[in-house]
Amino acid sequence: MSGFGKSLIVIGLLLILAGVVVSFAPRFPWLGKLPGDILVKRENFSFYFPLTSCILISLILSFIMWLLRR
Repeated sequence: MSGFGKSLIVIGLLLILAGVVVSFAPRFPWLGKLPGDILVKRENFSFYFPLTSCILISLILSFIMWLLRR
């Protein structure tokens, strides 16, 4: 299998994973509303950056990848 074929398979698996996450996201209402998530609301402007949620997801995925490599 060529390197390009492997890349397409990995991209496809990532897209499937993203679809599953989007489908099940409403079941986790606390995700995105953790302390440390940044929300700025102004009259005609709002900015939201889920900093703590991103860090938590990164830690969980890193732990899973570490387990898979062992």
